[in-house]
Amino acid sequence: MTNESILVVDDNPTDLNLIVSLLSHRGYRVLTAVDGEEAVAKASEERPRLVVLDIVLPGASGYQICRQLKTAEETRESKVILVSGKDQASDRFWGMRQGADEYVTKPFTSEQLLAAVDRQL
Repeated sequence: MTNESILVVDDNPTDLNLIVSLLSHRGYRVLTAVDGEEAVAKASEERPRLVVLDIVLPGASGYQICRQLKTAEETRESKVILVSGKDQASDRFWGMRQGADEYVTKPFTSEQLLAAVDRQL
């Protein structure tokens, strides 16, 4: 068991619940947000070790949120895993340019996601 906190940001309830379930069963303290504004507010307040961030969100994109998290004093130490159905090399490149630590494409297996989490924590 661990008390590491992870913020999961996804506006799709199915994806959000899947990721939360995987991480909770691993013993992580999981926080959630469904849009960029909520994600930035929770990350600034809670300072999670890791943010699992969807790219397609209402309002600001995951790319914009990632850049915001990586440049803000309170959250720049948080690791960010971008999660997206966009699987082009250019999407991955752009995500890494925004400061993402890792990029996982949907659909992913639980093993793929958990391996990415393990690499970042």
